[in-house]
Amino acid sequence: MSSVGLLLLCGIFLGVGPAAADGDEVTIDVTVDGTPVGDDELLLDPTGSSRISVTVHNGTDTVRHVKTIRLSGTALALTFFSYDTTVPFDVPARQSVTRGFVLDLGQLGEQATGLLPTELEVLAADREVIASIGTTGDVRGSMWSVYGVFGLAVFGLTVLAWAGALFALARRRLPANRWQRAMRFLPAGVGTGLVAVISLSVLRIMAPSPAAEIPFILGAAAAAFVLGYLTPHPNADDLLLDPPQAAPFVEPYTQPYADQAHADQPFVDPDSTHRITRPLPGGGA
Repeated sequence: MSSVGLLLLCGIFLGVGPAAADGDEVTIDVTVDGTPVGDDELLLDPTGSSRISVTVHNGTDTVRHVKTIRLSGTALALTFFSYDTTVPFDVPARQSVTRGFVLDLGQLGEQATGLLPTELEVLAADREVIASIGTTGDVRGSMWSVYGVFGLAVFGLTVLAWAGALFALARRRLPANRWQRAMRFLPAGVGTGLVAVISLSVLRIMAPSPAAEIPFILGAAAAAFVLGYLTPHPNADDLLLDPPQAAPFVEPYTQPYADQAHADQPFVDPDSTHRITRPLPGGGA
């Protein structure tokens, strides 16, 4: 057996197949206003339209039917903008087809702003994704867009969470158990991480991605959790709100005279300088 046959036989046993790993797939190349979509940031300006050109490379042995081209942007696992354009065409086996269209981005300014992970996909008639390419979109939208308002809402909730935890700490109203005190601070830490991720995105410093989101959120949550765990234990006296005052001791009424021989004589209070007459049992005055 020749060496080529031996290598082919080994490849079959290892499940590798002959030269089918690299070319049997569908890929796309995209340009927006003549700029290739890839590692560089993609400028998305809502004040105008963008000319998008998509080239689909079919490396399979079957014809691929493309119906829709989608442009979308996501952050924190949420989709903040999505544009579907119907451009039906077929890509024969082992061939490439290019199609271009103009996309109106007029509504984008009300949907997002800042740096967001952006993806362009080609879909089949059944909405199955045939191929996709990702990049970082630089959206020149408004601060009052959906994404901007979402960031402001997260910031407000985070401030309330910190204010509630710190106010309880100052008033010594936190739970006595350390783990419960730590859990009281945990939501504030998670909110702080989310605010950091959104702020960096809106300020166009760094786009939110799993590689950036997870360290920020987990780090801030862990710091808040440890801070709550290390807070001082509230004293028992501080756990009572306005404890009731003890009632003054009142000596119960006793018979001032032990015998009835003096029952007709008035009772004199020794602690007073005047004479007090009180009715006595038996009818005396």
